[in-house]
Amino acid sequence: MIQTLFFYYFAAATIVSGALVVALRNPVQCGLALLSVLAHMAGFFILLNAEFIAAIQVIVYAGAILILYLFVIMLLNLKSEERILHPRWPLALFFIAIAAGELALLLLVSPFAGKFGLTDPDVIASVGDSQAIGLKLFSDYLLQFEIIGVFLLGAVIGAIVLAKSSSSNVGSQPGGSLAPHAPSATQRTP
Repeated sequence: MIQTLFFYYFAAATIVSGALVVALRNPVQCGLALLSVLAHMAGFFILLNAEFIAAIQVIVYAGAILILYLFVIMLLNLKSEERILHPRWPLALFFIAIAAGELALLLLVSPFAGKFGLTDPDVIASVGDSQAIGLKLFSDYLLQFEIIGVFLLGAVIGAIVLAKSSSSNVGSQPGGSLAPHAPSATQRTP
């Protein structure tokens, strides 16, 4: 009974916060609404007895990525209007209602509705949540894990190459500035 109440609370708060992320005009307020979405999603994971995933959700997404997002917003110094909601919010609400109805219809007629995973809950309870995730990740999904590692390595190498090429262009001209210099009197040809 209490889990059902918490589920409905987390569902309503996530939906309202997600709508506010899209509808609010101030970027900082959008970031705070996104924090609320991520925190309530962690609540869903706790209800599913996946405490490790909930902790990762809070630490990685709500902690690190959202802080980087807010730093970028502050660095860009975005100006916002006085209006809180977008002027076309009734039209957006209409399309959101249509999309929610279609999603509910798809969920009701889905052939995958009510199916559970392959891992037995007794096995998860005996070895622990983190160990069960590790066993599954490094046995059945090892190839996908390694492919993601290679993609991340490529992204890091690409970021280093881009950072080095932009920093090497700064000092390539005399004086170290990017502005073109006018030729001196001795360099001009008649």
